[in-house]
Amino acid sequence: MLMDVVAIQKLLPHRYPFLMVDAIVELESLKRIVGVKNVTINEHYFQGHFPGKPVMPGVLIIEAMAQTGGLLCLLEIPDRDKKLLYFVAMDDARFRRPVVPGDQLRIEMKLLFWRRDFCKLEGRATVDGHLCAEATLMCRMVDRDDPADAPIATVPNESAAPEHAKVAK
Repeated sequence: MLMDVVAIQKLLPHRYPFLMVDAIVELESLKRIVGVKNVTINEHYFQGHFPGKPVMPGVLIIEAMAQTGGLLCLLEIPDRDKKLLYFVAMDDARFRRPVVPGDQLRIEMKLLFWRRDFCKLEGRATVDGHLCAEATLMCRMVDRDDPADAPIATVPNESAAPEHAKVAK
């Protein structure tokens, strides 16, 4: 394990019950990251989703992907304690199988593109090697102390970026 939940909390602002990453097990700077979420029956959302047949909500799987990808980006920011990453868009989200209590969700995120305050990541969430969810996520970095700094509605065109700003696929 490269990072435990204590180390993760030093980088991400999320806390229980909304912290969706328990550990980082693989990391290649500016390329990819792999995190895990241990799914237990004690998760607050299982009280209502669904009584008698608990299933992790798909939006929370996507959130786990966003938090894992956010760690990959935040590790490269020197003043990360003054920044937040806002989730601004999602493409091609697909849910393939339910995630249930007792599962260990493996979250693999690959950095596709990063320019100044915008990043694009491709993610897959699996349990025991079986694909549960996949999506392409986009995030925008903002100053933590600027309340006027809200997510943008448009996504930059990555083909317009200079070559040095593109991340190899």
